[in-house]
Formats: sequence, structure tokens, C-alpha cells
Amino acid sequence: MWYHKPVIDKELLQSLPNLKIVASSGVGIDHLDLNLLSSCGVKVSNTPFIVSTDTADLGMALMLASSRRLVEGYEMAVSPDTEYFPADWLGAEVSGATLGIVGMGTIGYKVAERAKSFEMKILYHNRNQRKKEEESAVGAVYCKKIDDLLQQSDFVLLAVNLTAQTHKLIGKRELELMKPTATLINISRGLVVDQDALVEALQNKIIKAAALDVTYPEPLPRDHPLLKLKNVIITPHIGSATKKTRRVMMEEMSESIQAGLAGLPIPHEVL
Repeated sequence: MWYHKPVIDKELLQSLPNLKIVASSGVGIDHLDLNLLSSCGVKVSNTPFIVSTDTADLGMALMLASSRRLVEGYEMAVSPDTEYFPADWLGAEVSGATLGIVGMGTIGYKVAERAKSFEMKILYHNRNQRKKEEESAVGAVYCKKIDDLLQQSDFVLLAVNLTAQTHKLIGKRELELMKPTATLINISRGLVVDQDALVEALQNKIIKAAALDVTYPEPLPRDHPLLKLKNVIITPHIGSATKKTRRVMMEEMSESIQAGLAGLPIPHEVL
């Protein structure tokens, strides 16, 4: 499967009685009905670890681009109408700011490693607290309650898997807890955020800005209000989109398929 295609539904499974394995690219498996696949005796694999470095890099890139208003600045610099650069063209500091990471898995932790180099204060919310030595290595402080993280962070970065528990995890209430100067960065899945609530929060200056690599749907309808807001940066779900990573993803999928067909242990089986 690439970009969630083909759609694995009951009709397709019935047409493929000899199917042994579905190899899905990327880490997310929210597009798969694991119970249905298991009931048909079909195994599932993904490529969870190879995507983490590039996705963490993109998370930092979105933070920097949003805080320093790079897209707006570029548009100003190349516009035929620009006669001078205004002296009050100001962005927000990243170095020394507070970053709140929601979801401290492999990707979230790699973001923390990068943020440490920017001397950021790092807070994180996760189902389980990391080991003390892992926290110390990046200077991260655990927030058992997500509300505490939202209230203190200058940047809130989402790096969770999409599950029933994280579906629209960030809604109207959560956005209103954030600082009016805060930026929301989403490198997880679009449905982790209530998009209507986000539009309202951005329009009414409840939060300052958003930087999104994911939305729902993808791409957004061309008349969607998020596409018209100056305080939003949207990229086309390119967290893992580098030549090397995409090649390794294909190699890992091939290895899983070969193992599945041979009846051997599958390297990245989703249980």
C-alpha cells in the first residue's frame, strides 16, 4: 500500500483468497481495519522507524518557517509590488522558547533532540512517562495532564498516532487553553485536530499561527478557509518525503512481503 491505496475492504479481501500480507508504507495504520484483516488470516506490516528522522526534521522546519514568517517573507521579497522592506517585519523567537510535544514516541523524541540544540525548554505529554535518563538527555519535563502543556507552551507540536483516543484530541477547549502567542504544529494526522475549531481559533486570534503537514482531507478543497489565512503554513504531507527514506521504505516493504510469503517472521509486523 502506498498513500493508503488500494483501499483494503471486505470486498477486496474476498476477491483475494490467497492474500497473505499487506505491507503498508509509513508508520500510521489508522487506514487499516486490523480486526478484519486478522479474521481473514492476513498479516500486516509497516515501516515505522525509517520515517522518524525526516519527519522530525520537517517538524523543526515548520516551526522555524512559521515563527520567522518565511512564506510571507518570500512572497514580499519576490512581489512585483514591493518597493521597500518594512522595518517592523517581525517574527517570534524559537531559541529559548517553550516547546510542548504531544506524543513522545520515536518521532517526538527526535524532535526533542533537535529542539535541545535551540536551547528550548521542552515539555511533553505521553501515555507513559519516559525513563529519567531519556528525559535528562534532552532536558524534557513530563506533563501528566495535556492541559498543563498547552497552557505553558509557545509551540505545541503533535506527533501522536491517530487512534480513537487521539481523534480530534485538539479541539476548541484545548485551543483556548493555549497562549494567544502560541503556534500549533501538526506532523501526525489531520484528524488529531478539530479543523473547524482550528480555523475559528486562527481567525479570532485565539492562537497566533499553525503549521500543518497534515489535514483532512488531503488535499483540502481549494476553497477551504485554512488556505486563505496568512497565519497558516500547509505542506503536502511530506514528513518522510526524501529520496533515501522513500527508497528504504520500499525496501522494508519488500522484505516484509518476502518474509510473509515464505512463512518467516515479518520484520515490522503490526500486531
